[in-house]
Amino acid sequence: MCQTRTIAGVVEDSLSRAPLSGVSVRVLNGGHGVLSDGKGDFHIRIGIGKQKLLFSATGYQTQTIDISGEDDGRIEVLLSKAYSTLKDVVVTTRRKAKYRNKNNPAVDLIRQVIAHKSQNGPGADGYLSYEQYEKTRMLLDKPPKLIVDNKLLKRYHFMFENRDTVIVPGKSLVPIYIEEVFSQNYYRKQPSKNKKLILGRKGVDYGEFIDMKGISTILNRLYEDINIYDNTITAFTMQFVSPVAELSPTFYMYFIRDTVEENGQRLVELYFSPRNPEDLLFRGTMYVTLDGNYAIRRVELGASKHVNLNWIQDFNVKQDFEKGPSGRYHLSNSDVIATFSPWPRMPGVVGERQITVNKLQNDPVADSLLKGASVDTLVKAEIQTDSFWTDSRLTPLSGTETKTYANTDSLVKMRSYRRLMDYITMFTAGYKSAGKVDVGPIASFYTFNPIEGQRLALGGRSNTRLSTRWFGEGYVAYGQKDNRWKYYASASYAFNNKSIYTFPLHYVQVSYQDDAKSLGQENAFAAASNFFTSFSHGDNSKWLYNRIAKASYVREYGNHLSFTFGTKYWEQRPTGTLQYLYKRVTDRTDTIPKITTGELSATLRWAPHEQFFQNKAARVNVINKYPIVTLQYTRGIRGLYGGQYNSDALHLNVYKRCYVAPFGFTDVYLDAGYLGGVLPFPLLVIHPGNPSYFYSLRAYNMMNVGEFVSDHYASLNADHFFNGFFLNKVPGLKRLRLREVIGAKILYGGLRNENNPTVNPDQMKFPLTDGKISTFSLGAKPYMEASVGIYNILNIFRVDLVRRFSYLDHPGVSATGVRVSSNFNF
Repeated sequence: MCQTRTIAGVVEDSLSRAPLSGVSVRVLNGGHGVLSDGKGDFHIRIGIGKQKLLFSATGYQTQTIDISGEDDGRIEVLLSKAYSTLKDVVVTTRRKAKYRNKNNPAVDLIRQVIAHKSQNGPGADGYLSYEQYEKTRMLLDKPPKLIVDNKLLKRYHFMFENRDTVIVPGKSLVPIYIEEVFSQNYYRKQPSKNKKLILGRKGVDYGEFIDMKGISTILNRLYEDINIYDNTITAFTMQFVSPVAELSPTFYMYFIRDTVEENGQRLVELYFSPRNPEDLLFRGTMYVTLDGNYAIRRVELGASKHVNLNWIQDFNVKQDFEKGPSGRYHLSNSDVIATFSPWPRMPGVVGERQITVNKLQNDPVADSLLKGASVDTLVKAEIQTDSFWTDSRLTPLSGTETKTYANTDSLVKMRSYRRLMDYITMFTAGYKSAGKVDVGPIASFYTFNPIEGQRLALGGRSNTRLSTRWFGEGYVAYGQKDNRWKYYASASYAFNNKSIYTFPLHYVQVSYQDDAKSLGQENAFAAASNFFTSFSHGDNSKWLYNRIAKASYVREYGNHLSFTFGTKYWEQRPTGTLQYLYKRVTDRTDTIPKITTGELSATLRWAPHEQFFQNKAARVNVINKYPIVTLQYTRGIRGLYGGQYNSDALHLNVYKRCYVAPFGFTDVYLDAGYLGGVLPFPLLVIHPGNPSYFYSLRAYNMMNVGEFVSDHYASLNADHFFNGFFLNKVPGLKRLRLREVIGAKILYGGLRNENNPTVNPDQMKFPLTDGKISTFSLGAKPYMEASVGIYNILNIFRVDLVRRFSYLDHPGVSATGVRVSSNFNF
């Protein structure tokens, strides 16, 4: 029998001294090897006498270590990073061989991995409990010298002196963000339940001007948890087909590169690459066990340089799996690194999210530990002691990471920084701080329209410096054409001692408004007036002078369920070319000067797992796969506040983003409503036409203002974003990273006879434009329009060609139009 001995050791990063898992350890010319485990440890049997061990890992320089005949102890191996992206594999032979799935051992192996997903995936165990430590970092790459070397910004230079040269060898990066989360996690298979209890959360804080929770939400959306066993994997808001999806052999090519041995377990090194390098697919390497379970021991994912990833210039995912108590492999480490930049070789940001799983057990989990929301946070999570974090981190923070916290604390104490951020917020959110009040929204201070002419306005609202309970908001405006003052004022009381603009909302509010609005602009989906929406097309001469008094109670819960109870007085007076008349006679016009209504309303909104970024102006939704549902009931009462009509209105709105990997995603809006009562057309549902040259996702871009009214309706709006699926395959165009979008809007509706003036002669007449009726009820056929466009122009802009397909005989309509908009999308 040949004599052997065991060599044990640990493999670490030469700079950070962090343990390296998945490092291939092989006997040079010996034909066998092992992989280092999650702690960097390895054990390998070698022969007697002098031997050479070869250590290799993707992203690190290969190293050879001489082992003398006497060495039998523990050795320490330090590997240096050799940062490079995974290269596309090109196999060349004298005779070009066609890749086939049939009789291909690599494909046979991946089919076994697919067949065993249910027993190897994260949900295979009946119960699981484990600790999880997460660390997210953002670092500036090539910060502009105009800022770094600017003498006027000399007081901020300390931020740029803290440099990280470890995460990307060869680059000197400036850390600007770090967040750590430590949690205890529980899982039960039947009935299915996941629970994440956050015990500690720590991160940099740039002060009141930046929503740090919103930043964390955005980064968590970009760096979503990756489960290699899923059929589709979301990375950086885009969906990729997994290399172990049921249909993956249709999209991928697989190649067996090597077989290694780790602690007596044989592993196959399997390389995979897209059949079409332009599609949203991964390429990389996985190690698969050959013990009959075909589990994934380690995987590394990247993307082809030909893929249109927009702001993502490059990314790399590394995951290690360790055998748990049940014998199944579970995620032990995950490291995701990405480079963000608007264009290649331009200054950008490098982001990294690391996850470490520790103390995994598969013992039954008590029901009491699974109660409540799927994600919960201890009250003291954000004020944990330094000793807590020292015990929770498996690897201590580097000096650079520690200094990131210290530098941020110093920055926010600087008066010049707060002044600078105030001006930046003015341009980004539209509000300028003036002590205890914020002045804005600035974009509405100058507008123009056919009724008011040039309109000048000034507004503002109080902030938490004045009070954390009481809040006020208002504006005054003056139209130079109609020579009328307009104004708005509101007062709110916050029950939760927080700003009424931040989550979760809980306040009561009263308001009064006297202002001019275009017909139908009171619709919930109408855009707020600003300078850019002043530019319009078509007939925009039908306006209202409104006097509106409202009182409402708003309550929002942590699970994103909210309700609003309100009451409203509304007096509307027609102006411009709009008239309210009941009979047209030759000798007189039976017109009325105003309509008054009084109503009560209740609104329920449900947005499970809703994510958003909060600025001073509003919430900006971070869209995910979950729906947003809004249900509203309104009761109009005759005699309430002088109201003239009884009515019942029920409205349902559903929004959902649907992912269709690898073909992009679709934004779907479903809207339906029913309005009961005998009502004149101004009180019916006036479908929102879009008079501006800017593309609207919710309004009808080729519909005139006030063109259609209904007392019952249902609509479907859909925009499908292809993420460059087609243009990315066109030579010359793919370098521009343009993306395709198509859209369609379909509206069904109608009027009951009692509300239709063409049937009921006693009902208020539809208005006229140039002597012709310009408001209509939808008939048997729906209103339809469709669009085709290109977005991601210069990373921001979108241009659509919109075509209308029905009711083209209506006066003043256009069948085709071009609309522009901005569209920021990773």
